[in-house]
Amino acid sequence: MTEDELQRAAQEWQRRYAATPERDATFTTLSDVEIPALVGPHNYTVDAERVGFPGVYPFTRGVYPSMYRTRPWTIRQFAGFGSVEDTNRRYHDLLEAGQHGLSVAFDMPTLMGRDSDEPESEGEVGHCGVAVDTIDDMERLFDGIPLGEITTSMTINAPAVVVFAMYCVAAERQGFDLPSLGGTLQTDIHKEYIAQKEWLFPPQPHLRLIGDLMEFTTANLPRYHPISISGYHIREAGSTAAQELAFTLAAGFSYVELGQSRGLDIDTFGPRLSFFFDSHIDFFEEIGKFRAARRIWARWLKERYGATSEKAMLMRFHTQTAGVSLTAQQPDNNIVRTAVEALAAVLGGTQSLHTNALDEVLALPSDKAARTALRTQQVIAEETEVTSAIDPLGGAWFVEWMTDKVEADAEAYFARILDLSPDGTVTGGLLRGIESGWFSSEIADAAFAYQQQLEKGDKKLVGVNVHTGDGADDELEVMRISADVETAQDARLANYRRRRDQAVTQAALDRLKAACATDDNLIPVIMDAVRADATLGEVCATMKQVFGTYREPPVI
Repeated sequence: MTEDELQRAAQEWQRRYAATPERDATFTTLSDVEIPALVGPHNYTVDAERVGFPGVYPFTRGVYPSMYRTRPWTIRQFAGFGSVEDTNRRYHDLLEAGQHGLSVAFDMPTLMGRDSDEPESEGEVGHCGVAVDTIDDMERLFDGIPLGEITTSMTINAPAVVVFAMYCVAAERQGFDLPSLGGTLQTDIHKEYIAQKEWLFPPQPHLRLIGDLMEFTTANLPRYHPISISGYHIREAGSTAAQELAFTLAAGFSYVELGQSRGLDIDTFGPRLSFFFDSHIDFFEEIGKFRAARRIWARWLKERYGATSEKAMLMRFHTQTAGVSLTAQQPDNNIVRTAVEALAAVLGGTQSLHTNALDEVLALPSDKAARTALRTQQVIAEETEVTSAIDPLGGAWFVEWMTDKVEADAEAYFARILDLSPDGTVTGGLLRGIESGWFSSEIADAAFAYQQQLEKGDKKLVGVNVHTGDGADDELEVMRISADVETAQDARLANYRRRRDQAVTQAALDRLKAACATDDNLIPVIMDAVRADATLGEVCATMKQVFGTYREPPVI
């Protein structure tokens, strides 16, 4: 672009946003000198078509014109452990301490669609999150928390639709109707096959359920985000930043294709797709990754998938600091790592943020560690003044170079995924890559290369391979989950089954089984099973009877 074109682009941004009180009241008090300081000078030489202005396509510099000046990120700490009563108390504590929204961590049996009293669940109940087997558990989990007035994120994938049904029924019993509910359900089954390995069925039945969920929420829950496409678990499995970005966005494109195959309008359902990224320790690479993510998503949604609404092109995302960057050695250093990673997420333009606790590498966070993690965000938000500027790093040569580099690396992966596709769709490439083990191999190679760097000392890790000290400050008092939690949950579940009307429950499960063999939307049928007191494990087992199970093919 010429200097004149850059000048006109900057003036257009100022006309649309800075001088329009109804769009953004904060700009009405700013002078002509202050506005360039916040968003960049009118004659900067960075390509405005690629970098642009905050809140304007391609959204490299942020999804909102004023970013955190008027819309701070949501502090959303991930929490769940032990019994539902334990977790409920933690939620109340976090809300009282200033947290804005809730984020539910489920235990491994729940994530795998199993009830707590199944043999495979033994020893895992309540350990990495909270056990939710029944609608009774869901109601007690949110006791005293109005679900129609607070947004809740639920990190669960394979049995996500069952947990969603429980959440909706619990809200109904609190007196809220479905349109009042806001929040996010992860539901991203692609990343399970790629990285996390928690699934129930083969890919196609899972995609059928996700399509049902997209249709149901589009019609009934306009404030709800039915899918949070997750790169976090891909990165935690050992991927590079470029792999995290590419594999995550490819999954997102696949869900767009799924929605369009159901006849949904991209401009209607597109704004309700959200993302979940890792913020790792390489400060500028992470900022570049976040900026590139917005730009790629906007361009592909517009050019490949035909979105015309700017809201559909906006990539809004949650961020969690990197669990794999935490060390058991010298764990107090983890506070510093988390603060740096959180700042990268903020400067990268995240919409919500979880900061890890210093002891999470060893166990579930203690109350003190969880509060310190929360305070880390509050210090950044309240003391550093980073919320006063709009994309303060925009236009910096290194940041823009890094953004371009991560974008180019991701685009190269997209080309490879499309080469794998038998039908020219991203979905086809994803499924072929999953079946062949290509994604797993790419991530394994990246993780191996990183480990080699650590062992050779090419990559420094304070307290591990450099500045190891005497280890005097290594010990922490960590949280332990008592075996009594599992015993009590099993007893509660047995009592739940005894007091329900078994005939009513079985009839609802039979209707679900019959519906699975049709093309009917399964969400209302699953909600009816929940209302009939069916457990999570029973609903999932019923669907397995029709959909089958999945075993990952060996990679030779």
